[in-house]
Amino acid sequence: GQWGGNSSTAGVYAACMKLREAIARKAGLMAGDARFDEGQIISGSRSFTLAELAGRQGITVEDGIEFGDLTKTYAQATFGAHFAEVGVDAATGEVRVRRMSGAFAAGRILNPKTARSQVIGAMTMGLGAALMEELVVDTRYGYFVNHDLAEYHVPVHADVPKQDVFFLDEVDDKSSPMKAKGVGELGLCGSAAAIANAVYNACGVRVRDYPLTLDKIIRSLA
Repeated sequence: GQWGGNSSTAGVYAACMKLREAIARKAGLMAGDARFDEGQIISGSRSFTLAELAGRQGITVEDGIEFGDLTKTYAQATFGAHFAEVGVDAATGEVRVRRMSGAFAAGRILNPKTARSQVIGAMTMGLGAALMEELVVDTRYGYFVNHDLAEYHVPVHADVPKQDVFFLDEVDDKSSPMKAKGVGELGLCGSAAAIANAVYNACGVRVRDYPLTLDKIIRSLA
């Protein structure tokens, strides 16, 4: 995921920087003044191939990054906004989500395709939480009444509308050398609330506990 990639690559970045220094040192150059380009290290009129510097034994380095008190010094939050359009049947109270959209700022997006997939999956989870997912427990015996997918309802293709995801151009220069942050929770946090607010906007019924099943809506319909 985006956050795992952001964290793990910090160590890779540190090792790569140390490797640059080791190569430059072996060439008798200053890493800060040298340029790495097309398999060479170049500084002024001097140049060496990385292959000749590495030799048959190669060059191996190890390094890492500790984030320390980063979370105490800077806010590490990501930001986003969810939008939903729903229709509520005036007779039955049945809800259909017609469109969902979200705009998010999560630092550098490392892979736009997989990040978008992660967010639309989370938005679908939010839709399920808002409208259908409910675990019923028999408190007398501690029994899960709807313990299978026949009775514990989750969204299927027909329930999921068109979903638009927009990532704002942003880099977070404090989070890590990759300047990225996580996106997973962004798609989930807020999506169910947006649907609940849209239901209220559509029919005037405010339901404050999930899921927004039709029995909770129809009893308050005018």
